[in-house]
Amino acid sequence: MPLAPTQSLQLEYVRQQFPALLGDWIFFDNAGGSQILKPVVDRISEYLLTSNVQLGASYAISQLAGERVLCAREAVATLLNAASSTEVVMGGSTSLLLRILSLCLVQNWTVGDEVIVTNTDHEANVSPWMDLKQQGIVVKTWRLNPDTLELQLDDLEALMTPRTRLVAVTHASNILGTINPIRQIADRVHTYGAMLCVDGVGYAAHRLVDVQALDVDFYAFSFYKTYGPHYAVLYGKQAHLLSLPSINHYFIEQTDIPYKFQPGNVNYELSYGVLGLCDYLSHLATLHDPTAIEQSPRQRMVQAFDLIRSHEAILGDRLLCYLNSQPNVRIIGHPRANPDDRVPTISFVVDGIDSATIPPQLDPHRIAIRYGDFYAKRLIEELGLTAQHGVVRVSMVHYNTLAEVDRLIECFDRVF
Repeated sequence: MPLAPTQSLQLEYVRQQFPALLGDWIFFDNAGGSQILKPVVDRISEYLLTSNVQLGASYAISQLAGERVLCAREAVATLLNAASSTEVVMGGSTSLLLRILSLCLVQNWTVGDEVIVTNTDHEANVSPWMDLKQQGIVVKTWRLNPDTLELQLDDLEALMTPRTRLVAVTHASNILGTINPIRQIADRVHTYGAMLCVDGVGYAAHRLVDVQALDVDFYAFSFYKTYGPHYAVLYGKQAHLLSLPSINHYFIEQTDIPYKFQPGNVNYELSYGVLGLCDYLSHLATLHDPTAIEQSPRQRMVQAFDLIRSHEAILGDRLLCYLNSQPNVRIIGHPRANPDDRVPTISFVVDGIDSATIPPQLDPHRIAIRYGDFYAKRLIEELGLTAQHGVVRVSMVHYNTLAEVDRLIECFDRVF
């Protein structure tokens, strides 16, 4: 039975915060890059126009600039529920930050040590570890169950040994939309004394991340897929970051975290821009519950993401109900919109139709969707979908509406 529409999320307010939505395009390619919040743009402009100087000088504007960058890092720590802002490493992209992490970690490992990756991840959390084979690291692959399209914990257990140093896994697949049980995985990994590195890019736009509750060792995601600028964050437990060698200049202290992982320093204005995302989440919570103003910033974030989760479940349900009703459509992932199981990143294939031919037919209707492997090429190969040019993907977020989903369905009726 379809889920009942929710009136709890005030969509008029939400959509006003995203200037791109004032145009006539419907954006359903959000897993590739969400639209940016105006409060984020405002923060970036504020930094560039009033404090665009180098940090660390004695003069007042430099001091202001430093305070702003630090404030942004502290806000991101709150967003992640990190124990300290020194556990927050900012950088250009998730791919870059995970590559830096791998280059640092391998210096503490020895030939024959082992890493486990999955065949469901975006390549950002695969290649940095696969490439360590050149240095004598053994890399194993945790494969999804072909029947359930899920990663099974027992299959991970069979791969773990006393030489396992790290397991790399996605929080939510950018094709399947499936939410993996990260805390259970972390518990299993830690019994072997290994570390867990999670790619949260497909998750962080839909759910609030809590690195302490998940007990992850490393966690990364990109802000440009989370309503912010083209920028990213890597969380690492402080003890791990302190033990790792620096990738920065030789005179940067070993204890200087996160700076020792940020050659050339952070991008000041983009760091400050991320504060706009935190502003938005706070305002979203207080708009729906005025008493939230008395709560902590983190508690307001929890409330905001509760609203996001509920609305997105309605969106996902509308589209999945339609796709399930089409006999020639195969959904790649969970067929139901249970928010405990999946996010509204929905992929499918149509029998007898090349996936590459479907999105262009929606372009004249100004509906943005996409086809392909989405850099999860190993998963597409595993599913035997390469010749079909991968999947068609509709990736929705909370600023999308049921009316937009219905317009998409009308177009699909003509295509299928």
